[in-house]
Amino acid sequence: MDLGDNMDKLTELFPEKEIYNLSSQIRRASDSVALNITEGSILQSGAEFRKFLGYSIRSIAEVVTCLHKAKRRSYISQEVFDGFYKDCFDLMNMTIAFRNKVK
Repeated sequence: MDLGDNMDKLTELFPEKEIYNLSSQIRRASDSVALNITEGSILQSGAEFRKFLGYSIRSIAEVVTCLHKAKRRSYISQEVFDGFYKDCFDLMNMTIAFRNKVK
């Protein structure tokens, strides 16, 4: 949930020309992390839940790619990128570890 909120705030700093491109993409990808976890956790088998956790992991990777694009386009500083990259890295590792525990 925090990732989606943080990316929403971050994209407010992006230029207006990105509203339908990078801003939209990073917001949708970051929101889909929590949405896929929720969708997979309700009345699903373990295998199905693992599949949805995999979607969440891929969405985190998509957020990281968007962060790289934002940094390359000078929308964010290296320091901002580093902080969000670490957050995504940690979240991805936690999600992978959780998925490995689901039977």
